Amino acid sequence: MVANLKYNKNIMERHPCFSLEAHNRFGRFHLPVAPACNIQCRYCLKKYDCANESRPGITSRVLTPQEALYRIRALVERNERLTVIGIAGPGDPLANDATFEVFRAINKEYPDLTLCVSTNGLLLPDRLDDLLDAGVSSLTITINAVIPEAAEKIYSWISYKNKIYRGKEAAEFLLARQWEGLGAAVEAGFIIKVNTVFIPGINDGELPFIAWFAAHRGADLMNIMPLIPKAEFEHLQRPSHEDLNVMRNKCGKYLPQMTHCRQCRADACGELGEDKDMELEVLHSRIGEEYLDMIQI
Repeated sequence: MVANLKYNKNIMERHPCFSLEAHNRFGRFHLPVAPACNIQCRYCLKKYDCANESRPGITSRVLTPQEALYRIRALVERNERLTVIGIAGPGDPLANDATFEVFRAINKEYPDLTLCVSTNGLLLPDRLDDLLDAGVSSLTITINAVIPEAAEKIYSWISYKNKIYRGKEAAEFLLARQWEGLGAAVEAGFIIKVNTVFIPGINDGELPFIAWFAAHRGADLMNIMPLIPKAEFEHLQRPSHEDLNVMRNKCGKYLPQMTHCRQCRADACGELGEDKDMELEVLHSRIGEEYLDMIQI
């Protein structure tokens, strides 16, 4: 492992997704630079270009690494409340080399920012050293099951090293990689949040076991997200607030629960629940920079 002394639990105090107290004091900035994905979740609709919808995996457009860095320079220095830069898609960040290119550049230029990745965990054991080298300090791992029989109902296929896995074989392989990656990430010093999509009738019984396993492996927080019925699961019912609270109480016996999640877009910017229009923000910044250039001539 690459040694990194920056990692400590104090990061949580300024991370709006990891701390209830921080979520209305500090902001995060998601960079949509990672379109490729290596698994197909049955609830996921891969429709990236959607400006009027707010859910994970959605972005107005995918950015190149150069565009992402331009946005960072245009926004971060103008807003001291932006403390976290994340990459959460629209695909899986670890399946995209742009993730590491962007984070290495940001860490070099803005070493005080917290860098965060949200992943399905399939490639986590393989790319942990790369994350450390890029300056990433916090991880969100989406784990939706403990037993293969449940995972098989949630995932259509996974792709690993140019091989497609399906059915029980895919479920067993993915779960093994997720738990292996979580344990290795904890050992390496990352702050870990486990995301779990609550899918009624599919993984109800799994969630308390996910919480228990994650807690015993050293995770810091669990975020139970209600299903957004899409794709193959569009016929299912979204869990009610009451159902969600009951499940959080069950899982909270084992692992602290995040209760302020807004199921953010892959291009979210600002405080949770108060996302700004990044295109407009960047436009204003560009006008300002161009004007400054003009008056300096």
